[in-house]
Amino acid sequence: MFSGSIPALATPFNKSGNICKRTYRKLIRWHIEQGSDGILVAGCTGESFTLTENERIKLSEIAIDTANGKIPVIIGTGASSTSVAVERTKIAKKLGADAVLVITPFGNKPSQEALVRYYNEIADVGIPVILYNVPSRTGTDIQAETVVKLAKHPNIVAIKEASGKLDQVSAILKNTPKNFTVLSGDDALTLPMLALGAKGVISTTANIAPNEFSRMVSSFFEGDIQTARKIHLEMFPVIKALFIEGNPVPLKFAMSEMGLCENRLRPPLVLASDATRKIIKKVLKSAGLL
Repeated sequence: MFSGSIPALATPFNKSGNICKRTYRKLIRWHIEQGSDGILVAGCTGESFTLTENERIKLSEIAIDTANGKIPVIIGTGASSTSVAVERTKIAKKLGADAVLVITPFGNKPSQEALVRYYNEIADVGIPVILYNVPSRTGTDIQAETVVKLAKHPNIVAIKEASGKLDQVSAILKNTPKNFTVLSGDDALTLPMLALGAKGVISTTANIAPNEFSRMVSSFFEGDIQTARKIHLEMFPVIKALFIEGNPVPLKFAMSEMGLCENRLRPPLVLASDATRKIIKKVLKSAGLL
């Protein structure tokens, strides 16, 4: 179920700073048309740390209703508090999400044993769980040995791996069951991770290049490595530019240039600098996205 290119959706805001529901629906429909293989709601790219609980629910309802079973809907439910993460996961299950993406607790830096307890308690809710390892944001790295332990839970089905360590990815793939899925959480490492055995990517860049990322992954699995490599190299400057400043600051500017949404962020984030904007415009034009 969870493979291919899955955009980690940006959350569009209006002039009042509220979620622009109309634009969100429009984006989801566009991703379906462009060949995305799923969508992630309320992830880091979606500025989830700034969303209220009611906003999370509303985004989830819109996504599930708009997708209408055409592609899987994954909802971000992780938190620094296990009880909050469990409650969010229960709500996601009730709403009809296909899975939840659960980031490691941020700020309190739990031990590996604490991570095992955290994830197992969330998985006991009874919905497919995708682990999310992104130590650059949380300060905590889910070690490969811990992932192997967690993969024994029947509801823990995958991991979004964004540690940037291919040796860790290799260890996970070697020691977890064949039905456990590894997804890239680093756009620039998607193709190398596919070569190791990953099944796809949960992507920031796919917000503005959904067709390209979908074709890159599908080309790889169809055995057309040359095309997959070509797309990877074409997208590489775009990927690097989108992370010059903290995600999704450059992404929101890129999306606004492409007419996908307004360039609005939730504080404490601020708009991209002039230097970043120039780079974004240049790479978008070079990649044929403008």
